[in-house]
Amino acid sequence: MSSRTLSLIGVSLVMGLGAAWMADSWLSARLNASPDDHLRSVVVATVEIPFGQMVEAQQVTTVRMPMDTIPEDAFDLSEKAVGKIATFDILKGDIVRGARLSEHLGGSTLASLIATDKRAISVRVDDVVGVGGFLLPGNRVDVLATKTTSAGSNSAVSRTILENLRVLAVDQTAGTDKTQPVVVRAVTLEMTTAEAETLVTAQTEGKLQLTLRNPLNTEKKIAAVAPVAPVAPAAPVMAVATATVPKRVVQRSSGESGGAITVIRGVETKVVNIR
Repeated sequence: MSSRTLSLIGVSLVMGLGAAWMADSWLSARLNASPDDHLRSVVVATVEIPFGQMVEAQQVTTVRMPMDTIPEDAFDLSEKAVGKIATFDILKGDIVRGARLSEHLGGSTLASLIATDKRAISVRVDDVVGVGGFLLPGNRVDVLATKTTSAGSNSAVSRTILENLRVLAVDQTAGTDKTQPVVVRAVTLEMTTAEAETLVTAQTEGKLQLTLRNPLNTEKKIAAVAPVAPVAPAAPVMAVATATVPKRVVQRSSGESGGAITVIRGVETKVVNIR
């Protein structure tokens, strides 16, 4: 066998062994890859968690999901979500996120649902004002105010004073597990302090009516709540100067022993004897 043939055989063996080593290394890397390279633990809801309800341990569990499908504010441990209040409806299988939960710092759960820059105020309603009982916590409403234009008149004017307010509770219920209309006596709304002042003022001036909004409609036509106009000071009373009626002296008569002078002041006449 020639030296050339031996050289070719040697090169072929070396290339074959190199290819086999590379294939073995690639397969080992794939088979021994850690599951944590692209998966992460995330908390999901095992049942539906209604708006306003506190999250309990049996309502959540932990599963592993691809990292690129997990929101940044998702929880990785169930203990981090348990005890918080749901500020939105969480469906079964949803990822439990921090943006949909609120801390429960004591007191009623309703207080935990209020945004830090807003307040809750209740409005007395009936079957008409309460939109036939179809209002539920989490709905959005507008507020219309009706005011009589003049005293003793039947004419009135209505206008929308507040828009896109969130319903926090109906009566003393903050859950959304009801689907049938229920007539309630009060509806609690979330609004800013300026909006609350406008609402209270409208309550004292006339009647209120709530209108139910489509949850997808977040547009507001009212740009801002107008501040309460300050009471203008009363115009100062102008002092009216009373002119002094000048005296008019008329000599009535005279003589050696004296005489008389008639003094006229306005409509008064007085005779003064002069000696």
